This record gives sequence, structure tokens and C-alpha cells, in this order.
Amino acid sequence: MRLSLSISAGLAVILIAAACGGGQPEVAVGPDPDSIAREQRIRDSIAAAERARRDSIARAEEARRRAREDSIAAARAASEAVRAMVAERIHFDFDRSNIRPGDDTRILEQKLRILQANPNLRIEIVGHCDERGSDEYNLALGQRRAVSARQFLVDRGINPSRINVRSMGEEQPVDPGSNEDAWARNRRDEFMIIAGGDQLTRPPGM
Repeated sequence: MRLSLSISAGLAVILIAAACGGGQPEVAVGPDPDSIAREQRIRDSIAAAERARRDSIARAEEARRRAREDSIAAARAASEAVRAMVAERIHFDFDRSNIRPGDDTRILEQKLRILQANPNLRIEIVGHCDERGSDEYNLALGQRRAVSARQFLVDRGINPSRINVRSMGEEQPVDPGSNEDAWARNRRDEFMIIAGGDQLTRPPGM
């Protein structure tokens, strides 16, 4: 009888232990290598896409910066070219103040177009003479030469208030020689910008 009770008690203990989790321990399952590799590929793909996005933004910004710099450089070059055209001289025959046909007329027509394209531009025309003649005569002749060039422009629509004139007579020769070539170079009008020349627009076709 006691043996039977002992066996029963033992079975009860075993059943209780089994019911309380005393059975076989669970086997831990490790990460799936394929899943890990797949997740890594996804992370790498996201990182690569982000790098590509940043690179694309950087390239676009660099392209815009270069375009701005090129545009500014082109505008400066065009403005310098226009200034050079404004400064181009015209010349006169001996003891004359009339505008000669040919190159001198072409140069003034070029200045006319520049003045039309740049309404804020104001210039000064300075008349010069060669060394022959008295100081008083050459001052008057230089003035007539400057006025002649201004009148050419005014007759074609330029407001006379945009053009100052004055004479230097024979006081500022570009060539100090005393021969026909030097005298021909010294009989001239010079053109200077006095306002509105910071950023000049080049007329179409020039």
C-alpha cells in the first residue's frame, strides 16, 4: 500500500513539473542569413539613393553657379566692348569741322545706336586740333568740331542734354610730331562717358 502511494506521489510530481514547464527546453532559432542579407541590401540601396540625390543637387548648384558667373562675365565683356566703341575717335581734315563720310560717319552711327540702347548714358565730346594756328583759333576750331559731332547725334534723335562739348585746341596732341601724319592724328574728337556707363547694353547686331 505504501509502495503504491509512493508511486502515485512520484507520478503526481512528474505531472506537476510537466505542467509547470518542466518539459523539454525550447531550441533558440537564430536570425535567417538570407533575411539579414536582404535587409543589408535594402539599407545599401537607400544609402546609395541618398548619395545620388545629394550628388545631383550639388551638380545642379554648381551648374547654376557657373552659369551665373558666365553670365556676369559675358555682361562685363559686352559692357567693356561698348565702352571701347564709345571711346573711338573721329578725325577731321585740315582746318575743317565737318563730319567726313566713310569711317567717321560709321563711328558716329555706332555711337548713336549705343546711346539709343542706353538711355542713361551721357557723354562728353572734346575737340582737338593740330599745332598749326593760334591758340585762340584752335580753341574755336576744336569747339566747332565737338559741336559738329554732337549735332550729328542730336539730328538723329539724341537729346542734346546728354552730350557735353568742350575744346582743348592744340593742348593735348596724341602725337607730338610735326608732320602730316602727326597732324592728321591730332585733328580729332574724343568721346568720354560722364554718366550711366557702369553697365552698358550692347545693341543687337553690334
